Amino acid sequence: MRIAVIDGQGGGIGRVIVEKLRRVLPEAEILALGTNAVATASMLRAGASEGATGENAVLFNAGRVDFIVGSLAVVVPHGFLGELTPAMAAAVGASPAPKILLPLNRANIEVVGVLPEPLPHLVDMLVGRVQQFCAAAAGAPTEGIPAGI
Repeated sequence: MRIAVIDGQGGGIGRVIVEKLRRVLPEAEILALGTNAVATASMLRAGASEGATGENAVLFNAGRVDFIVGSLAVVVPHGFLGELTPAMAAAVGASPAPKILLPLNRANIEVVGVLPEPLPHLVDMLVGRVQQFCAAAAGAPTEGIPAGI
């Protein structure tokens, strides 16, 4: 399973996602895609298998992974305070990979029906959802895997 984790700014959210994914899916190939070198480095230190930085890294890899995870900002042009270009958002949105995103209500976007949860709880739900997808793809039972949102 190849999972792209996309993050920007300081890479803090991506770091937490990578750490938790690595714990529950140690065999997964985790690709850190940072909008800047600091974000990529943070995710690599957290255990990502490999990393790449910038617009071309996202454009090139978005269609070559099994899952894309991150915050809702990865599909919003000018997300991450402008670090995510419209081309990056389009590439992520057009990717055939399932996108499992954290519903962080920022950048004047509010997702109705989503309860405000602390970031650690949201990341746990995201990781549980990735586990469910991986188990289903492998034909394994999904009972006992925490449900996503």
